[in-house]
Amino acid sequence: MNRPRSIGHLAAVGAAALALVLPLAACGANDSGDSAGGPVTLRFTWWGSDARHALTQKVIDAFEAENPNIKIKGEFGEWGGYWDKLATQTAANDSPDIIQMDEKYIAEYGGRGALLDLGKQEVNTADFDQKLLDTGKVEDKLVGLPVGAAVFAFAANPVLFKKYGEPLPNDATWSWEEFAALAKRLADKGRKDGVSGTMLATGDTEAHLWARQHGDQLFNDKGEIVIKPETLASWWHLTAELTKNGASPSAAAQQEFATVGLEETPLATNKLAIGSMFNTQLTALEKASKSGLKLLRVPGQKQSNYAGSYLKPSMYWSVSSRTKHPKEAAKFLDYLANSPKAADLLLTERGVPANNKLRTAITGKLTSTDKQAVEFLDLVAKTAAPPPPVTPVGGSAISKILPRQASEVLFGRATPEQAAEAAIKEMKTSVTK
Repeated sequence: MNRPRSIGHLAAVGAAALALVLPLAACGANDSGDSAGGPVTLRFTWWGSDARHALTQKVIDAFEAENPNIKIKGEFGEWGGYWDKLATQTAANDSPDIIQMDEKYIAEYGGRGALLDLGKQEVNTADFDQKLLDTGKVEDKLVGLPVGAAVFAFAANPVLFKKYGEPLPNDATWSWEEFAALAKRLADKGRKDGVSGTMLATGDTEAHLWARQHGDQLFNDKGEIVIKPETLASWWHLTAELTKNGASPSAAAQQEFATVGLEETPLATNKLAIGSMFNTQLTALEKASKSGLKLLRVPGQKQSNYAGSYLKPSMYWSVSSRTKHPKEAAKFLDYLANSPKAADLLLTERGVPANNKLRTAITGKLTSTDKQAVEFLDLVAKTAAPPPPVTPVGGSAISKILPRQASEVLFGRATPEQAAEAAIKEMKTSVTK
């Protein structure tokens, strides 16, 4: 996700169907299968912004020009509906051949046999960092090839800061208290223009970060939900206070913003002074905003005993285990992962390339926002802690549970403590095998 608000989820019906059909998925494609040598059409699905769609189509065009017998049919959409659609397709034995996969779902699909073992395919992984490559393994099978590295960030709108007479914060030292006070001042000055100070996301990415800063974690390496209710409640106390005092948009507005495309978010439309995002989204957001967005490290790092920030695979390339053309699918995936031409087109759109050779090759071709994204990742990497354990099977539902329970708090229907208890109970049920 790379959406920061973490709204995507498996629908209840889709998840149930997925759980039933995935154990049979491995019975699909033969890992050594081949086509008859004639024309082949592969379906390729991904989520993202309009900018990502346009760049990806250019990569497809370049690949097809070099491989005229392989046609790529793109299927793309917004993060919010992507996983419901993929679950339904998988349950109906109609999965796309090549799938843009997220960490939240890789164990869900890979652990139930829905993804091809790329270790048995002709995909070159020699130029990948081994630790990053290992994050795509489920039960010792490489079911996801890391596309890039990303880090969660805040972003400031310098135009709004200047307009309302506030200096940019020192992101090396600012605390959550300083962040909240700054957001309130910006909102008070910007209210006449319809500008809010900030809007905190309420999904699992933010819960991971907050928990780690407070000596806790969402789940452990056994896949067990272990976060303490008081940890989760304290995060929602902050989001509720910012909403109540006007630093953030109203609860209703936040709910509406959770359904719009990246280019329509208040950070992109210059209606938010400080927003949250992944560093890899900077170019797309800046294209819409045109305000010189500046990436900031998250608050609270200096005050916490453990760095909350961590580097994560931005996403993965996966191949359906039921593809009828595994060799052709692997050939396209290898092109996405190793072709200098593909790297030149995508740059950092899907993250700072996980392929070290390609990362070096594109350095001189980066735009100013791409360079900022890379430099920011390198900066955070100096103090970043190891990433959390891979989201367990059933854990993808967490990205539905947390925003829904947070909404109960923001609308005043539950206290943070009540919502935290309810969320933890639901999460434990969702990951029970």
